[in-house]
Amino acid sequence: MRIFIVDDEPEIRKSLQDILGDENYEAEQFSSGKNFLKHLKIERPSLVLLDVWLGKEDGLAILDEIKKIYPTVPVVMISGHGTIELAVQATKKGALNFLEKPLSIAKVLEAVEEALVYSEKSEATEIKLESDEILGNSPAIQKVKFSIAQAAATNARVFIYGENGTGKELVAKTIFKNSKRKDQPFVEVNCAALPEELIESELFGYVKGAFTGATDTRIGKFEAANGGTLFLDEICDMSLSTQAKVLRILQEQRFEKLGSTEQVSVDVRIIAATNIPVEEAIKEGKFREDLYYRLNVIPIVIPPLRDRKSDIPLLVDHYVRQTIAENNLTPKIIEKEAVSILENHFWPGNIRELKNVIERLCIMTVSDIIRAQDVKDSMTGFVKANDLVEKGDFKKAKEEFEKQYILKTLQTNEGNVSKTSKALGIERSHLYRKMKSLGIQAEDIHD
Repeated sequence: MRIFIVDDEPEIRKSLQDILGDENYEAEQFSSGKNFLKHLKIERPSLVLLDVWLGKEDGLAILDEIKKIYPTVPVVMISGHGTIELAVQATKKGALNFLEKPLSIAKVLEAVEEALVYSEKSEATEIKLESDEILGNSPAIQKVKFSIAQAAATNARVFIYGENGTGKELVAKTIFKNSKRKDQPFVEVNCAALPEELIESELFGYVKGAFTGATDTRIGKFEAANGGTLFLDEICDMSLSTQAKVLRILQEQRFEKLGSTEQVSVDVRIIAATNIPVEEAIKEGKFREDLYYRLNVIPIVIPPLRDRKSDIPLLVDHYVRQTIAENNLTPKIIEKEAVSILENHFWPGNIRELKNVIERLCIMTVSDIIRAQDVKDSMTGFVKANDLVEKGDFKKAKEEFEKQYILKTLQTNEGNVSKTSKALGIERSHLYRKMKSLGIQAEDIHD
């Protein structure tokens, strides 16, 4: 097992290397964070011992970079001026332990042994994510990444739960990309987007003459995904009759095209997703309980953005860079006060809403610095919702946030419902229902 020691004091580095060497651990020294991070991209260590201050370099910032590259690698922080506040901050950022100088041999070895036990368990499930994939170091998103790793290593069915905009499709694709089926097809079906009379022909295919308009034979999504993965998004919107046929396919691994009696055998992994509580759908008779148990082998719950606020600065930085690159804009920075406002927003549209807000800020802000007032101006209309949050009325706050979010997006798209539904990432019929339930009138759009 290789241990990386990152400290600007040569005596500390030498002392730690000697201690670890006496216990037959292989240790490598780094005097600066810059050199360490350069080497980290080449080799994954079993453990990092990291000083809080490396001359002018901030060890906590380096900790953030470590977690971007290897989310589960254990890091033990070392400090000569340790405080409870600093230790808490390091822990929140993902540090496993915190040691104070002067170092005790016994405490060092105890921390190293504990960290290496953790490392053995985590290294086997490490997923190396691309920069535009799932971002964040919060405990909530780390749990999701761990579940992705577990799911990717198997052929088990997965059921993903999460609000609109949390990244369910991204999780499904990440599982697929890291699975044994990654070289086979990945086929997506949005069950909410297909009318009941079309979904069966889309899923199972049909033969020529099966119904009016069936002028030739066509394969369905199950057959197209043979050998690979089929992602059934918003599955709770699937009709009960179609659910029954999907259940049969899961049991028998074969089906019949519409208009045919010939059996088609398939080997398909199913990943399903929903944005509504499945238990409620089952109680209301909208979703089959037996199908739920078939699909819910590995459940993955994606937290809403409001439950992982510590990830927001990282996400903001990523989307600022991405927007600038994609739109060929002059470089911009966003001040801390502006980020703080974004951290305290309720985010009814989750990651998708955050990305849209950052894109708007980068494009519409004339200055090279995005200031707090720029953020406030772009988020007018959310004051009432924030007041409700402070009063603890989260249900009404969420409704008000959703109302303002939909209104703002409608106004941006000049009242075009089709463009708005696409920007929000929901189906047009679902948007109409939302507008009706939230009391959004046509005259409100042009206020």
